[in-house]
Amino acid sequence: MLLRATQRYFNNFRGFSREIWILTFITFINRAGTMVLPFLSKYLKEDLHLSFHKVSWILVFFGLGSVLGSWLGGKLSDKIGFYKIMVFSLFTTGLLLFVIAFVHSYIGLCISMFVLMSIADMFRPAMFVSIGAYAKPEDRTRALTLVRLAVNLGFSAGPALGGIIIMTGGYSGLFWVDGGTCILAILLFAVLVPEKKKTPESIRAQEALPPPHSVFKDRIFWVFLVSCFISGVLFFQLFTSIPLYHSFQYHLTEVETGLLLTLNGLLIFLLEMPIVSYVERKGINKIKLVSLGCLLMAVSMFLLLVGNWAGILVIMMVFMTFGEMLSFPFSNSVSLSRAPKGHEGRYMAIYTMSYSLAHIASSKVGLETISYFGYQFNWIVMGILGLLGMLFGLWALRLVRKEYQ
Repeated sequence: MLLRATQRYFNNFRGFSREIWILTFITFINRAGTMVLPFLSKYLKEDLHLSFHKVSWILVFFGLGSVLGSWLGGKLSDKIGFYKIMVFSLFTTGLLLFVIAFVHSYIGLCISMFVLMSIADMFRPAMFVSIGAYAKPEDRTRALTLVRLAVNLGFSAGPALGGIIIMTGGYSGLFWVDGGTCILAILLFAVLVPEKKKTPESIRAQEALPPPHSVFKDRIFWVFLVSCFISGVLFFQLFTSIPLYHSFQYHLTEVETGLLLTLNGLLIFLLEMPIVSYVERKGINKIKLVSLGCLLMAVSMFLLLVGNWAGILVIMMVFMTFGEMLSFPFSNSVSLSRAPKGHEGRYMAIYTMSYSLAHIASSKVGLETISYFGYQFNWIVMGILGLLGMLFGLWALRLVRKEYQ
């Protein structure tokens, strides 16, 4: 029985192209090396002795750079190709991280973080487009899920490695290791994966297609994007207000909070690919699943209103994780499927930007709400927001059905 279940689990990973496996591997290397992010606020506050006000503004510039980088990456992927953008973005990011290790002034950090993320986040929409190019159409959602697993495993390993580096070489060592892994990852990609050139036949076929509609006129996509944005706002509470609540309400240590986040990563590792494979086999509507994911995230927020039993934190994390597993891989797939041929970059840029904006909004709205009205009111606001996200998803589903009538 156990052997059969194990075999069935690994069967979910069959059928991917060599390029997808290499992309997954270099994504893992890159994400494991991204150890600056979990320690960035601590580095700015404790090592550089900046005030909370200055730290918050540096993080705002960090987020604004992410928004610009996502837009540039998508637009340029359509213009000059995703491959060149991926190589330029990750290699240049590695070099910039070496430079930032020597930047210590407040203004310098605001500028350098904005420039860094403007270039670093060009990689994300380009990477999504590359999956569309290297994976068979029926395998795209599974391929996106495989890359997400690499991201989760990398983020699990990164903070532990970062802690060791800080203890041995100080915070500046993080920038050197992170920069080095960016360069190593993209060099491996450039050596192992050749650029996918357009054949004369594919060029002629694309030229014969009718002019594509503008992404700004795709009403269904924008309605759906609101649902994606809201799911991002709820999810990023895991990294902003929820760890603070663990300490304030239940006096949990950093290790105990880390174990709850590990539960999130473990559930994703074990269950996300089988769930995606099942959905693909059964042909279940993906927009409906994204709406359900928003509902589960809303429930996870409302569960935090139970403020006198620590066990609720585990149940809350299970609901949040299942919401994440339904929302994120399928929203990726829906967004990519809406894009006309040759315009995938624009769509994935705007999709990626929605999560960059969600990251900024999640921390600002959540922490401001808590400072004025308390934690309990924040969970109510977030829960209602999740229900609103579900309704926008159902609205998008209704519009899609009308489109095909």
